[in-house]
Amino acid sequence: MQAFYADHFVLPLPAGHRFPMEKYRMLRDRIAAELPQVRLAEALPASRGELALAHAPAYIDGVFHGTLTAAAQREIGFPWTPMMAERARRSVGATIQAARAAFTEGVAANLAGGTHHASADAGGGYCVFNDLAVTARLMQAEWLRLHPRQPLRVAVVDLDVHQGNGTAAIFRGDASVWTLSMHGEKNYPFRKVPSCLDIDLPDGCTDMPYLEALDRALDAMWQAHGDTPPGLVLYQAGADPFEGDRLGRLKISAAGLAERDRRVFAACRERGIPVVLTMGGGYGHVIAETVEVQMGTFRAALQAWEAWRPV
Repeated sequence: MQAFYADHFVLPLPAGHRFPMEKYRMLRDRIAAELPQVRLAEALPASRGELALAHAPAYIDGVFHGTLTAAAQREIGFPWTPMMAERARRSVGATIQAARAAFTEGVAANLAGGTHHASADAGGGYCVFNDLAVTARLMQAEWLRLHPRQPLRVAVVDLDVHQGNGTAAIFRGDASVWTLSMHGEKNYPFRKVPSCLDIDLPDGCTDMPYLEALDRALDAMWQAHGDTPPGLVLYQAGADPFEGDRLGRLKISAAGLAERDRRVFAACRERGIPVVLTMGGGYGHVIAETVEVQMGTFRAALQAWEAWRPV
């Protein structure tokens, strides 16, 4: 299974910053040591043209050239540096590369990504560019060149604990991309943008009601597509619903999240739908526990990859 990383582009964050930058390198080290079936490769940066499929040119220029306002940088949560811009481009590039690999192999991954709070003309919540949106639009364009009479429908399955407001805003009114977000009702962002389907979970939600809600959400997604299921699923597998997460407010166990991942991959595998995995959030009190949850996600992805059979 192919997976792409850019963790060596590290932001010079101030002391005490709550974003756990080290988790990306920790995850790559664990995968390299324990999952030899995963073929790791450095991500290439997304181009300006690729980013423009989902983002306003003026915003792209602001990120590239460091002309974002102080308010825009505060909304993102990172101070601008050349490394911040490069990391943002490569986070998108990793998801693009994973999508191309998934069409061939069934499942592929970005060891980061899932920057679902970025909208067309602004970032937010540690998200600069929206890799899910750029990848969906680019894959649709590349697909159409090969299949001019068969447009590609994409589904975003966002199970991060925070609602995918940026993704929902970018695809509002676009029937070719179906957005599902299952998240904490009272968590960030506090002003949510409606997805095609939003599942709001109460604080303290535990494994059983969480998995039941997931089953209902997936059923609703398949029913909404009818006889024309999506040709690609972008799966945002946030680790932040975990009970040990500082920002999550839910009480999902590591075993519950592993079962979540198994169900998503199994549902896509049964339908022969390629899946792109992005890791989304994870802010554990103990970062090693976040990484362990993410390893469970990769184990589920590997099982799906090994069983991949296109329909």
